[in-house]
Amino acid sequence: MYEADLKSLGSRIVPAWFDEAKFGIFIHWGLFSVPGFAPGGGNISDAFKQDYDRAIVMVPYTEWYENAIKAPDTPSAAFHLKNYGDAPYEAFANPFKEGLVHWNPAEWARLFSQAGAKYVVMVVKHHDGYCLWPSNVKNLHRPGWNTQRDLVGELADAVRAQGLRFGIYYSGGIDWSFNREPLLTLGDFIGSMPGGDYPAYALAQVRELIARYRPSVLWNDISWPTGFSDLLRLFADYYNEVPDGVVNDRWPHAGLFTKLMRFSVVRRLFDRMVKRHIRKKPDTFDGIIPPVVPHSDFRTPEYVRNPRMGNKKWEATRGMSYSFGFNRNDKPADYTPFETLLADFIDGVAHGGNLLLNVGPRADGHIPVEQLERLTKFGDWLRLNGEAIYGTVPHESPDAETEDGLPVRVTRKGDVLNLIVLGTVSDP
Repeated sequence: MYEADLKSLGSRIVPAWFDEAKFGIFIHWGLFSVPGFAPGGGNISDAFKQDYDRAIVMVPYTEWYENAIKAPDTPSAAFHLKNYGDAPYEAFANPFKEGLVHWNPAEWARLFSQAGAKYVVMVVKHHDGYCLWPSNVKNLHRPGWNTQRDLVGELADAVRAQGLRFGIYYSGGIDWSFNREPLLTLGDFIGSMPGGDYPAYALAQVRELIARYRPSVLWNDISWPTGFSDLLRLFADYYNEVPDGVVNDRWPHAGLFTKLMRFSVVRRLFDRMVKRHIRKKPDTFDGIIPPVVPHSDFRTPEYVRNPRMGNKKWEATRGMSYSFGFNRNDKPADYTPFETLLADFIDGVAHGGNLLLNVGPRADGHIPVEQLERLTKFGDWLRLNGEAIYGTVPHESPDAETEDGLPVRVTRKGDVLNLIVLGTVSDP
C-alpha cells in the first residue's frame, strides 16, 4: 500500500507496460468540435511570438474556442458572430448530443488498434468544463453540464475489448464554467485556476473517474487546484486502486505562486518577463515543456520536436496539425507529413520516449480523412517494423549515421540491436 508522502510514492517503479507500449492515441472531442474553428497561420508558439498580448485567444487550438470568442476583434469572435450570432457557447451542447447517433466507439477502437497504438487517452473534461460522462458530482455553476450518455464508459469498454489500455485526460487547472473571465496572456492563463468550490469539485470528479473507470493513465492538464497533501493522497489512493496506473507531470498544486498570480499586477509583471524572454531568445520558445513537479511517472513535452528529457520516462504529445481538436480551417498543407511524424516517433523511442498522437474527430464522431491516412500508415509501418519499437529500450549510443550521412536510430531488446534508418538508403 502506498502512503501519501513523496518517499512512498517515489519508491514506485513505473509499470513496464507504459514504457513498452511506445505509441498511444489522444482524443480531443467535445462541444468545441461543433464550431471546429481556430485561427490558422502557425503553431501555438507562433501565437505567443507574434501577438503575445492576445496569444491565448489566437492559438490554433480549437478546444480553446469558448475563451477565444469572448475577446472582440478576433477571428474566432468574427466566425462565431457570422455563423451563430449571439448564441452562447452552451448552445453547442444540443447539436453535440444529437450528433452522437453517428458515433461508433467500437469502430474507433478497431482503428486505433490497427494503427498500432497500445493505449488510448480520452479527454473527458477540457477547459470548457463539459463532462463526457454522467457525473454524479454536480456543477452548480452550469447545471447539467455533462452528457447523459456515458461516452467515457463506452469507449473504455471498446478500447479494452481490443486489448488496449484506457486512460483519461482531465483539465484540473482550468475550468471556464467556474471562471468565465476572458484570458489573453500566459499570465492570465496561469492565474485563472478557480478557487472557491472548484478544488473540492475537481477532486471529487477525478476520484469518481478513478472508481468508475479505473484508468491506466491519469493525465491532468495545466495545474491542480488543491493543496499538496490532498494531491499526494490522491496519487496514493489512485496507485492503490489501479496498481499499474501512471500519472503525468502536469500537477503543479495550488500554492503561493498560484495565489500571487490572481493579482493583476503580478500577472502583468510575469507577462513582461515572458515577453522579454521571447524577444531575446525566440528559438527557445518552441512548444511546451511543463515544469518539473515533485512527483510524476512521466513528463509530457508538447509540440516539441526531438526533446531530450534525460533518464526520466517521457511522452511526446501533439496533434497531426497545429490543433488538437478538429479545425475546419486545416488544409492538407497544415497537416504534418507522415514521414515527419514517423521520424520523430522513431527518434523519441530511441531516446526513451512514447508518442501520444492526437486524433481530433468532428462533432459527429467522424475522423477527418487526413488523420485516417496517417493512422493507416502508422499501422502499416508498425506491422512490419514493430519488433524494433515495442518493448525496446534505448541503446547507450542511440544516434548513428550511414556512410551516406543518413541519420540512424538504435533501439535494443535483450541482446538484439535494431538500426532504423531515417531516410531512403541508396543502392550500393
